Amino acid sequence: MKILHIACLAAALWLTGCATTGSTQNPSAAADAKASTEATSSARASHTPVIPNGPLRPITAAQASSGEVASLSAPADLWDRIRRGFAMPDLQHELVQDREQWYATRPDYMQRMTERSSKYLFHIVEELERRGMPTELALLPYIESAFNPQAVSSAKAAGMWQFMPATGNYFDLKQNAFRDDRRDVLASTRAALDYLQKLYGMFGDWHLALAAYNWGEGSVGRAIARNQKQGLGTSYTDLNMPAETRMYVPKLQAVKNIVANPEAFRTELPLIENHPYFQTVDITHDMDVALVAQLAGIREEDFRALNPSFHRPVILAAGTPQILLPWDNAKVFQRNLEARREGQYASWTVWSVPSNMTVAEAAQRAGMSENDLRSLNNIPPRMLIKAGSALMVPRSAAIRQDVSSHLADNGQLAFAPEVVTRKTTVRAGKGETVASIARRYKLAAASVADWNDVRANAAFKVGQQVVVYLPVRQASARNSVGTRTSAKNGGNSKRAAAAPTRKGGTPSKVKRR
Repeated sequence: MKILHIACLAAALWLTGCATTGSTQNPSAAADAKASTEATSSARASHTPVIPNGPLRPITAAQASSGEVASLSAPADLWDRIRRGFAMPDLQHELVQDREQWYATRPDYMQRMTERSSKYLFHIVEELERRGMPTELALLPYIESAFNPQAVSSAKAAGMWQFMPATGNYFDLKQNAFRDDRRDVLASTRAALDYLQKLYGMFGDWHLALAAYNWGEGSVGRAIARNQKQGLGTSYTDLNMPAETRMYVPKLQAVKNIVANPEAFRTELPLIENHPYFQTVDITHDMDVALVAQLAGIREEDFRALNPSFHRPVILAAGTPQILLPWDNAKVFQRNLEARREGQYASWTVWSVPSNMTVAEAAQRAGMSENDLRSLNNIPPRMLIKAGSALMVPRSAAIRQDVSSHLADNGQLAFAPEVVTRKTTVRAGKGETVASIARRYKLAAASVADWNDVRANAAFKVGQQVVVYLPVRQASARNSVGTRTSAKNGGNSKRAAAAPTRKGGTPSKVKRR
């Protein structure tokens, strides 16, 4: 008996040794093992074990294919892993068959959409399993955006998960002059799953939660209240809702059915292996996007596909301290970055505009052409740049500091319509002064004094001609009642910035409404 105990102990120790050798496996296998462990832990946390009180019976085929029984084999690919996590009730509705037919008859569209998703699906499935959520939800971006992180709807919803600006702000998705986290792969996925969990907590039903994700929680809540008041059902199919929301869950169910059994729909899903496509990499300096792509050995468009939130050609480390790179290229990037000893990392920086100014004036101060400044910062035509705006401008050799975290996280661009003015003369009335003329036309007294080469407290004689620069419409109105446009300008419109200069050569300032 003692020998038997020793043998059992030795066998246990041998098995333990086998288990610990897993630490040397490759990154893909390690990720699979981690995912399996997390999924098991999640399952244990969300299920109470049921101990039968009678004789054991063989399980049925249906039970074996459900989530109640854990498979001993690893998923063959990511599609298999998604199928194993299906946990939402199936929607039985004629609209599901309609959408199945629509997708099945468009194989090219399905192919493009599923190939695009291959970069992001593994991460989404990992997050769903970590939270113990149904893996059908990994298919939701197919319905929202066809897995295009750059998608923007007519209602201004953006990204894979199609967040509206206000909802994005609620879930801490930064939207500033340099990045839009509604497009960020990690941030938007986190926010979307947070939102879906919140909605499921409110309605206790995944179909209603999805309807609320599309239509708004308030709209679904009111629809349920109306039906309750009328003694009607309150399930997804019972509610009166817009056509888009009515089709929303049937679309997801149709995609789920195709993923569950592609052969039945004569569809071939592209292989998506069950391992990470990308990994996060820390950056400690502001860096040009082009330089990051070069050091990683990838095309710039491939970098942007994984980091679609960036608006500008530079990554501000204080606002985005991590980037995503393809798994194999992350090591290449880090090795090349460590070997880089000379040269600057960023060609661009951010300038906070000190006062309202024209694009031409801002471009002159930044040392670049007006067209380049407009293009780089997406400045629309006929607009003034408002004070406090954060402009991306060339970084000089004298600038060594990276952009601050406050500016990187909160920098915005604000514009005001550029007022076109015309040099006009008006006749002074009895007792008119610089101050009264300025009040009459809502101008700065200092500007009126400059334009007429008088002191700010000067008075005018009755009938004296006084030069003012008025907005074109206002000047036209004054002309029609007796004032006239100066022949010196030939009646041509002049922008406010082109007003006469002070004696010292500094452009005079015009107060604009």
